[in-house]
This record gives sequence, structure tokens and C-alpha cells, in this order.
Amino acid sequence: MNFSRIAHNLNYVFSVVLFLLGLYTIAVKPNLVKKIMGLNIMETSVFLFMVSIGMVGSGNAPVVTEGVKPATMVNPIPQALILTGIVVAVSTTAVALSLCIRIHEHYDSLNAFEILGRDELF
Repeated sequence: MNFSRIAHNLNYVFSVVLFLLGLYTIAVKPNLVKKIMGLNIMETSVFLFMVSIGMVGSGNAPVVTEGVKPATMVNPIPQALILTGIVVAVSTTAVALSLCIRIHEHYDSLNAFEILGRDELF
């Protein structure tokens, strides 16, 4: 196994691990706030993955000067998409947390099993 190849792509490995951690949190934890936190972890991993895809070559800043090759720049399009994604993620989190407040006022609990009146998921 070539560990230098894994070390070179460590940002991709880390984004997959973060995504799986967020998915595990959403699937297993019954607390609604923890589910929202898992969703935020998943969103952050997607942002990391998109920014990592935008790296081209050595990842130098896109400053055009004498002697700089065009293939060694950072692609600005994924970064612009990530800025839009961050705004959507913050808005989604705000709406979800406000819904959690209303659910807690109505049911006096944020446990999904207690709200549904079940002991188990299935």
C-alpha cells in the first residue's frame, strides 16, 4: 500500500471520514439537536471536498505574473459555490434550531423516540 499517495490525498480522506461521522450522528442519535449537528458536520465535509477539488497543480494564488504557469492556480468557481453553500447551511441550521425550540415547547423533549411515542426506531 502506498502511504505517500494517501498522505497526498489526505484532505479527501478526511472529508469522507467527516461525512461518515455526520451520517452516523444523524442515523443513530435520537436527540434532534445532535441530528442538526450531524447535518452541519456533513455540510462541512462537502465544503472541504469541494475546496479540495478546486486545487489545481501546486495551488498557488491566481496571480498572473511573469513566469507563472497557468496550470498552477486555484480554481475560483468551487470557492464561490462554497460561499453560497455556507449561506444556505447557516439558514438551514437557523430554521432547524427554531423548529427544535417549538418542538421542545410542545412536547417538552427533543428526543425523537419520545416525540414519536416509540422505544425503537423500527
